[in-house]
Amino acid sequence: MRNKPVYMKKLIYGSALLCCALFATPQTTHAQEKVEVTIRDNGTERQESIELPKSMTYPLDSLLKDWKAKNYIDLGKDCSTSTINPEFSDSIYIDRLSRMPTVMEMPYNEIVRKFIDMYTGRLRNQVAFMLSACNFYMPIFEEALDAYGLPFELKYLPIIESALNPSAVSRAGASGLWQFMLHTGKIYGLESNSLVDERRDPIKATWAAAHYLKDLYNIYKDWNLVIAAYNCGPGTINKAIRRAGGATDYWEIYTYLPKETRGYVPAFIAANYVMTYYCKHNICPMETNIPDATDTIQVDRNLHFEQIADICGISKEQLASLNPQFKKSIIPGESKPQTLRLPIHEISAFIDKQDTIYAHRSNELFKKRKVITVSDSRPTTRSNSAAPKGKPTYHKIANGETLGSIARKYKVTVGQLQSWNGLRNTRISAGKSLKIYK
Repeated sequence: MRNKPVYMKKLIYGSALLCCALFATPQTTHAQEKVEVTIRDNGTERQESIELPKSMTYPLDSLLKDWKAKNYIDLGKDCSTSTINPEFSDSIYIDRLSRMPTVMEMPYNEIVRKFIDMYTGRLRNQVAFMLSACNFYMPIFEEALDAYGLPFELKYLPIIESALNPSAVSRAGASGLWQFMLHTGKIYGLESNSLVDERRDPIKATWAAAHYLKDLYNIYKDWNLVIAAYNCGPGTINKAIRRAGGATDYWEIYTYLPKETRGYVPAFIAANYVMTYYCKHNICPMETNIPDATDTIQVDRNLHFEQIADICGISKEQLASLNPQFKKSIIPGESKPQTLRLPIHEISAFIDKQDTIYAHRSNELFKKRKVITVSDSRPTTRSNSAAPKGKPTYHKIANGETLGSIARKYKVTVGQLQSWNGLRNTRISAGKSLKIYK
């Protein structure tokens, strides 16, 4: 692997000093989010601020709010993380970066060094958390990257984007582990509306991100430019290239990039370093228990998390963690089939009880969905369970049919079928007839 020189060509020399003490305590809320650097170009020297990636400003306690973290990361078990961070020379950092099995260049300079110092120093507890959270997400990341033929070191990009926080939202509105903007997410097939935001779905967003990264590489053929473009958009990178006289090296267009993007590539290199050499800095992953296996089922009717929680005994918090794309705890299956993820041992129970689940509290949880009728006098509202009118149709129950499948066939609700036929539950028998009002 070819490394850049220790110092940026004609750009950055000397030390890059932190302008504040970030994360002196987990409760820090107003820390400045910048790194001060000295830039020398053509014999001139100036001080410049680089904005830190948003992920480097998340307090540890905010990362631990996720359901997976609270249930599978054991904070009570003491690992060997020390408060002492050993100091190493530049030559050791250069050697370690050169020995990492990567396709992407991992150059070293004082800016990269300063980001390494941040991860191994003030953010070492956050790193201990992220090392544990890797157990949840790295298999997903690696599968998608492998399918698209991308370097595995890109699996650490969400560390820079979100600190592996699936609920992360940026100032600009980017969302999820991979921090997709709304428009870019839709281009890559991620649905977003009032009830669903697939940018929060770790699996769908990961495959979309792999597709996007592949497209960016086909444009730039340079991985540093690819991850910079992932951060600020290809339009901004193209503008920087034009302003730099057509240069296509990240470090040559560096001064023409937005301030946050200037810190993005150094932070990415530092993240790869610390996730590889954390032991050398006395950082220990938090104790992690392996989560239960999960599987998915297609939902083609409207469903609320509370219906599943009440009947299946799964907490709403766990459902939200497994299905973060549903913003209001509502699965809008009637608009189009939706994917529901459940613990694998609950899949068969859900299938066996699905009619009961869909019927349970449906009028209460979906009470705003009404039918409006207009008469000559004034509009009135009536719910879908209004008293039947007209002559009924009789349906003979066939083997294998359920109240749910019959309701869908006649475009009525399970609750209406129960009301019209005096049924106290959803159990029905083949050969009997059901009364149905159109």
